[in-house]
Amino acid sequence: MTEIRDILAGQEGKVQVQGWLFNRRSSGGILFYIVRDGTGYIQCTLKRDKFDEKFYEELERLPLESSIVIEGIARADKRAPDGYEIEVDNVKIISKACPDYPIGKKQHGASFLLDHRHLALRSPRMLNIMVVRAKLLEAAREWFKAKGYLEVQVPTIISAACEGGSTLFEVKYFDKKAYLTQSWQLYGEAMIQAFGKCYTIAPSFRAEKSRTRRHLTEYWHLEAEIPFCDMQQLMQIEEELVTHIVHTIARDCKKELQKLGRDPEDLLKIKPPFPRITYKQAIEMLQADGVEIKYGDDLGADEEAKLTKHFQVPFFVTHFPKGLKAFYHKPDPTNPNVTLSVDMLAPEGYGEIIGSGERIESYEELMKRIEENKLNPKDYAWYLDLRKWGAVPHAGFGLGVERTIMWICKLKHIRDAIAFPRLINRVYP
Repeated sequence: MTEIRDILAGQEGKVQVQGWLFNRRSSGGILFYIVRDGTGYIQCTLKRDKFDEKFYEELERLPLESSIVIEGIARADKRAPDGYEIEVDNVKIISKACPDYPIGKKQHGASFLLDHRHLALRSPRMLNIMVVRAKLLEAAREWFKAKGYLEVQVPTIISAACEGGSTLFEVKYFDKKAYLTQSWQLYGEAMIQAFGKCYTIAPSFRAEKSRTRRHLTEYWHLEAEIPFCDMQQLMQIEEELVTHIVHTIARDCKKELQKLGRDPEDLLKIKPPFPRITYKQAIEMLQADGVEIKYGDDLGADEEAKLTKHFQVPFFVTHFPKGLKAFYHKPDPTNPNVTLSVDMLAPEGYGEIIGSGERIESYEELMKRIEENKLNPKDYAWYLDLRKWGAVPHAGFGLGVERTIMWICKLKHIRDAIAFPRLINRVYP
């Protein structure tokens, strides 16, 4: 069998393709099929005089999404979509679909398409997004491997909060109360004392009652922890990783990006070092733009979007006030009211794609922060143990995969950055 992507890459001659009938039309005694095989879409021409009349009439009525095997001659044709087509000699029908396929040619609303997500995935646009998504994960793993990081996995079911307790999904764990993880970070800090610099790619869960275009309740998190690392080193690591990812995607997914409306050159222009501003400077910039915000307020989606208008590339916002960050963020020794924290924001209105910072390595200081946040020290006994035996300066980050895909692919809503999105009002299909 030949894969469609091989034909679109230049393979000509006799081919056999298996896939699904995505679309069809007829004109002047020629039947045009658009066939999908999971690697691409290609136009197939079926001339009436090559087929038995009765079978040709059946092919004219063949329902969309029927599975078929096409045999014929592949060749370049500038008139065809993507420049190639198959002149068909034979068709084998594997399975005839029901005639009432719900995803028609007309425009459908977002709610309808989400209700039928299992079918709506079968579009060229979703294929392009998923190809870019896969390349992002591949490029990230490639970078981590080259830099000597170990990929590890940690539990999804946890006993205590990593971020705010109000965003935890509670689950019944036999006769105990447990939660779905918000981040691997606490476990990651244990890993680095055993294995050195580590990373993971795994789902995280946030019970945020948010309906913005950039929030999911379940999302994929690319997280790393690094021992003997400070905030300046951390920012260098992050900008090198993101640059490698976007350059790899620009190089290997050029056609997919162009079809999604992203010029690959936009990504190739991104190079470290990225601009750096402090949280205080960010507030001042927003105030100068007429935004009603004061020092100590969090940067929400709207504020981040306005802030990104000042930059053409990803940039860092550093030194957030202590009250805006989780208990484990290390206070700045020169100003204990702010933390050695840093967010990376994507340009073009997309906002935060990475949250990161230095972690507290002092047992006493960490205990103080736990108590200030009114957390139960018993829930974090094992985490506190890490400060008793082998504590070192360390830092880490978490990159939101879907938010990064949203920016790279110029998507309007984060729901399209994942195959089956989980939103505040959606858990089906």
